[in-house]
Amino acid sequence: MPLGERSPGDKGESRYCGVESEFDGDVPRLLSFNISCGGFDFVVSPLMNPTYRPSLFEKEGNESSVLPFAGSDLILNPSQWSSHVVGKISSWIDLDSEDEILRLDSETTLKQEIAWASHLSLQACLLPTPRQASCANYARCINQILQGLTNMQLWLRIPLFKAEDDSMGTSTDDMTDSWELWNSFRLLCEHRSQLSIALDVSSTLPSANSLVRWFGEPVKAAILNTECFLTNARGYPCLSKRHQKLITGFFNHSVQIVISGKPLHKVLKGSADPATMDNGDNVGCVQNHSLRPYLEYVGYLYQRLDPLPEQERFELGYRDFLQSPLQPLMDNLEAQTYETFEKDTVKYTQYQRAISQALIDRVPDEKASVITTVLMVVGAGRGPLVRASLQAAEETGRKLKVYAVEKNPNAVVTLHSLVKLEGWENSVTIVSCDMRHWVAPQKADILVSELLGSFGDNELSPECLDGAQRFLKQDGLSIPSSYTSFIQPVTTSKLYNDVKSHKDLVHFETAYVVKLHSVARLAPTQPVFTFTHPEDSPQRNNQRYKKLQFEIPSDMGSALVHGFAGYFDATLYKDIHLGIEPSVATPNMFSWFPIFFPLRTPVCVHPGSPLEVHFWRCVGSMKVWYEWCVTSPSPSAVHNSNGRSYWVGL
Repeated sequence: MPLGERSPGDKGESRYCGVESEFDGDVPRLLSFNISCGGFDFVVSPLMNPTYRPSLFEKEGNESSVLPFAGSDLILNPSQWSSHVVGKISSWIDLDSEDEILRLDSETTLKQEIAWASHLSLQACLLPTPRQASCANYARCINQILQGLTNMQLWLRIPLFKAEDDSMGTSTDDMTDSWELWNSFRLLCEHRSQLSIALDVSSTLPSANSLVRWFGEPVKAAILNTECFLTNARGYPCLSKRHQKLITGFFNHSVQIVISGKPLHKVLKGSADPATMDNGDNVGCVQNHSLRPYLEYVGYLYQRLDPLPEQERFELGYRDFLQSPLQPLMDNLEAQTYETFEKDTVKYTQYQRAISQALIDRVPDEKASVITTVLMVVGAGRGPLVRASLQAAEETGRKLKVYAVEKNPNAVVTLHSLVKLEGWENSVTIVSCDMRHWVAPQKADILVSELLGSFGDNELSPECLDGAQRFLKQDGLSIPSSYTSFIQPVTTSKLYNDVKSHKDLVHFETAYVVKLHSVARLAPTQPVFTFTHPEDSPQRNNQRYKKLQFEIPSDMGSALVHGFAGYFDATLYKDIHLGIEPSVATPNMFSWFPIFFPLRTPVCVHPGSPLEVHFWRCVGSMKVWYEWCVTSPSPSAVHNSNGRSYWVGL
């Protein structure tokens, strides 16, 4: 029974748990024992008899006969092969061996087994760990095979370890960071999207920072050896707190668990009562399968997962899905887009708080009945900020005259209906015009806008508010009063491969809005561009340039930077802010996802070697665009030169 049927919520593929087995020519019996009796969802099993070697096989005459390495595909139906079997490539193969016969045997066997697995319609095959750090021939053969695969994934078995000394050795036993082995292999395989990782988890885990890297890599399975398990007071297997945290992280990233190894705990008769379990206890055991207690414990950890909050459930479909940012001046938003943003009550609550505080500061209590504050909502949309402004006036007992300025004629129709429906005719004036061109009949005390994008200024808030501030009083104020963009380097194989799949330059030079999930954040964020409103400087210029240096934590080890995650934080008024910068993000707000700036060629960064990044905000007569590049540890091309691939139209 899948783990996901024992707990509310769906964590994707991680609701399935497999078991690693030895070769068994009787596959139906193997499945019956491990799935029916053991309760596992699939088996990771060799497809070929381990005694088979091509060089020992004698051909009859000059013709090849049927190879004796596997039984019939008819022993299971196609759906059973696909759902319940992950092929395990023979562990003896060594494609980088100095022994030519072994190397040739290995290459022949690898291709035969993967061809057979593909014939069986298996979803995945487990590749053995490279035997040497120098694994060029192994990677070459896999790269050849991947070019012909369509639906099957190849999981490269990688041991999870990192020692204090990061120097590379000459064999996997001498290596101090298994991520280096993986990175070398995937670079040789040209970042193929069908090449994934099966992490061999050991009883000793590397540092937390080192583990973070793997959540941005294509980890499909975590092989949990029985040696990882401790024994609790009742004799059941359990895991250390660090292992529990790691496994929980895998669940949340759709990583499947595979139990491997010999049983080190006795199978107790009877069934434990979950109600009597302490933290770390097993949920029960059965007599039939010696590895069942380990499965039960993994199931117990799955059951303990907190249900996804409503916001996370809403955002599930957007995880790691690349979207082009809005073009707010060139395009008019559709009703569905307005409706989505209007549901973000947290955002408008923050705005209402800011407007309330501003009204109180500008109009003392004793003059509240005689002074009317002029407030202009520029970019009013369908009216949520108009509503927030009027509610703030009612809350504070201040008199308010509101101008709702909106360029989208379709939204203006809705605004007129809203004003009539709510009875706002005496307090709200609707203006159908681009704020940059409107001739206001009077000056405003407060200018309110929600023109911010995921990167703060990427939806042209600076240009729009510069055009609107001419009808703001000398002592008038803007809400928001300022906003700052932030970036951080990230590992995200998923997004990189999605961009790469388009096979063109344009997509690598486009900034995307994306709900980041399968991502490793490699360093804390740093501020990039800041804009303040109103801007009174006669030399004001919205072009910007920033050079940044990021330091990868020394205990993380090396990492591959696929691009940069971008965020913003905005000060609405005084200490009232909203934003998505991770360290101060406004809770439960969903109007903005982060932005992602990809790199055409990922950059490998080693501890102690700073990552130097350059970002430009460029402004032309008809468009605004960003350019970005890396200059250290190795230089990249300047991305999006002259806005050739991505820009925002003025």
